[in-house]
Amino acid sequence: MRKQNAERHYAERIGWLRAAVLGANDGIVSTASLVVGVAASHAAQGDVLIAGIAGLVAGAMSMAAGEYVSVSSQADTEKADLERERHELETDEAFEHNELAAIYVRRGLEPLLAQQVAKQLMAHDALAAHARDELGLSEMHAARPLQAALASAATFAVGAALPLLMVLLSPVANMIPLVAGSSLVFLALLGALAARVGGANVAVGAGRVTLWGALAMAATAAVGALFGNVVA
Repeated sequence: MRKQNAERHYAERIGWLRAAVLGANDGIVSTASLVVGVAASHAAQGDVLIAGIAGLVAGAMSMAAGEYVSVSSQADTEKADLERERHELETDEAFEHNELAAIYVRRGLEPLLAQQVAKQLMAHDALAAHARDELGLSEMHAARPLQAALASAATFAVGAALPLLMVLLSPVANMIPLVAGSSLVFLALLGALAARVGGANVAVGAGRVTLWGALAMAATAAVGALFGNVVA
């Protein structure tokens, strides 16, 4: 028999999982694509490595800044909604009670029971009840800008380091196929891991990130080869 409150849900991981997967995926795809594109232009191994390192640093900072700004905007919106709800509770509690009861009726409760539930929940914590049931806000899904920024930057750097490691280990003649092939393997593993942690289909998760990664690397390789020939 399970203990009370011991059950955990996949939804609890949404905040950090989304940022982590996005960061690692972008790190692998963007850096591998950059490396493959530069290598396709017949650049020296050292130049390819420098370009990749620059891409890692710039990408990690960009991911951190982007996540922080976007999630901060979400947090600001949530805060504004809560302040508005707090004001409405202070100025017209009866209306807010009926509004909450109407929500429960739409969810299937009898009107009398809905009134009783709304009354008890508002007596316990009126703002929390309205935040959860009227606004759809909860502690589980609350916006956490710093957490999202750090998770994205760190996982981007880890993801970007993988193709750079392959640049160091690969012979110059085989750099492009080895970097591209290993990066697709990394992407498949990442997609499978993310799907497993999130409770989704592992094959679907692995397949979609691998597909888009392959398209990105193919496009940059084509551009690198084209402009490499033109400049040469």
